[in-house]
Amino acid sequence: MTTIGILSDTHGLLRPEVVDRLKACDVILHAGDINKPEILEALRAIAPLYVVRGNNDKDWAEGLPVSLTFEISGVRFFMIHNRRYLPQNLGDAQVIVFGHSHKYLNQTIDGRLWLNPGSCGKRRFDQEISFAVMKIEDGIWNIEKVALSNT
Repeated sequence: MTTIGILSDTHGLLRPEVVDRLKACDVILHAGDINKPEILEALRAIAPLYVVRGNNDKDWAEGLPVSLTFEISGVRFFMIHNRRYLPQNLGDAQVIVFGHSHKYLNQTIDGRLWLNPGSCGKRRFDQEISFAVMKIEDGIWNIEKVALSNT
């Protein structure tokens, strides 16, 4: 079994309770709006990291890709920060990971999983603080939404 921590929109804040959960993960995905390179350093110290640049990731992040296609444990992923900029052809991606809205979404459309883990960084308005943990075994995945208390 492979365990994947899926984050977005940390906006310069990596909460200790998020780090605690990520320590049990084999891989971490970050769907952009990182805001500080130190966040990536901290995540890479925990597990291998797939990351895309968000609209708030400026000069320091120019080397980060805007989108990524990759495979983990036989499951094909496509990741981008803002769903609005998805390409027409998503190829054979089974899971689409995105962020930007700060709103959690877990929805299957036409056989693909569309997953926005929400935001686990700085609170925006009254939105929930959340991220996701995906477990893949034998090509089958299941998703746990992790919602943090009002911190």
